Amino acid sequence: MAANASSGDNEVPEDGNGVPEPTWKARLKQVGPGVMAAATGVGAGDLVATMVAGARYGYALFWAVVLGTAFKLALGEAVGRWHLGSNRTMLSGWRTLGRWATGYFGVYIVVWGFIYGATAMSASALPLNAMFPVLPVGGWAVVCGLAGLGLVWFGRYALLEKVMTVLVGIMFVTVVGTALMVGPNLFELTKGLAPSLPEGSVAYVLGLMGGVGGTITLAAYGYWTFAKGWRSPKWIPFMRTDNAVGYITTGIFVVAMLVVGSEILLGQELTESDKGLLTLGERLAVDYGQWARIPFLVGFFAVAFTSVIGVWNGVSLLFADWWRTWRMPKEAPEETAETYDHKAGMHSTPYRIYLLWLTFPPMLLLFLGKPFQLTIIYGVLGALFMPFLAGTLLFLLNSKSHMPAPHRSRWLSNAILALCLLLFVGVAVNEIIGMFE
Repeated sequence: MAANASSGDNEVPEDGNGVPEPTWKARLKQVGPGVMAAATGVGAGDLVATMVAGARYGYALFWAVVLGTAFKLALGEAVGRWHLGSNRTMLSGWRTLGRWATGYFGVYIVVWGFIYGATAMSASALPLNAMFPVLPVGGWAVVCGLAGLGLVWFGRYALLEKVMTVLVGIMFVTVVGTALMVGPNLFELTKGLAPSLPEGSVAYVLGLMGGVGGTITLAAYGYWTFAKGWRSPKWIPFMRTDNAVGYITTGIFVVAMLVVGSEILLGQELTESDKGLLTLGERLAVDYGQWARIPFLVGFFAVAFTSVIGVWNGVSLLFADWWRTWRMPKEAPEETAETYDHKAGMHSTPYRIYLLWLTFPPMLLLFLGKPFQLTIIYGVLGALFMPFLAGTLLFLLNSKSHMPAPHRSRWLSNAILALCLLLFVGVAVNEIIGMFE
């Protein structure tokens, strides 16, 4: 990953310091890392969960989608501000908290990668199998995994950003187009902005508020800002616009699925796995014809495959930086982003090892199923990650010893991060109880 601005990855008009004036035109021209982070975090599972919520409760939980998007936007801004304001990576920040923080993250990222690799490949394979049944789902999953590996192994950040932007465009046209086709009830949608808790909806509210792009990929956002060539606090205005565009766009995707669930699936019992999107495709074919089903399946693939590309790149960067950080002697001084570049970037050995870990071992799970004990460990560690991220950001961004004064959190950021922490603790408790029940 490197500061490759000089190599053509980030060509911008300079003001003498390598940073353009933060006009709205210049900010929008730099959009990219936020789209990467938000599109990676919103996968097929998030769309299914939202669709099921719409099918069960109509538009009543629209407020939870909006609030969840706002929370993730605040978290993304906090991660980006840490990287650009302190000129350190997320792992460098966690290292200052002690070995417990980097130790927890190391266990989590290894277990998470093993399980999620199979999940991401399977989700991408489902729509391909539905359109081209020449291969079984497992076969298409292997193809998707290898395609993601090849693209991320050989592609530079600039190429990955362009591919992700194209896929997000396909997502927007197909997913939002489906919602417009079925016709949203704008009056009911507006009523849904008023917070309410229909009977049995608490778990869905927690899921919608905690699941709109809420994964380990939030922590990868800062690494993508570095890859873009943003390396100083002067890029913070660009980062804020970029982050907002990414999460508002993916928030629109989720609202679109709520509309679809509310309008054509209300009252139906749906599977809450990724196969629920295939059910929707079949319903669209019945109601509107095959011309509606095929574009939706293409959009389904775009949603799923953005997660493959984003995770294969972003989480591998996190792992490479974790390996660098974990091996540093306790007394070693803090390293800045410039030192990090040549030790944990896209050409480092740990990065490539984790890419292989995401791709090949999980292929066993495609055919053998997920072992119960490992699934429980994965679920518990995953439920704890978002409270861990929100809590550590709250500390680091207010630390006088780690964060320069101009970029420390103010009252609004602190209030939202504190609310995020409370929400994610609630989500974690709900998920852990649900696993053991």
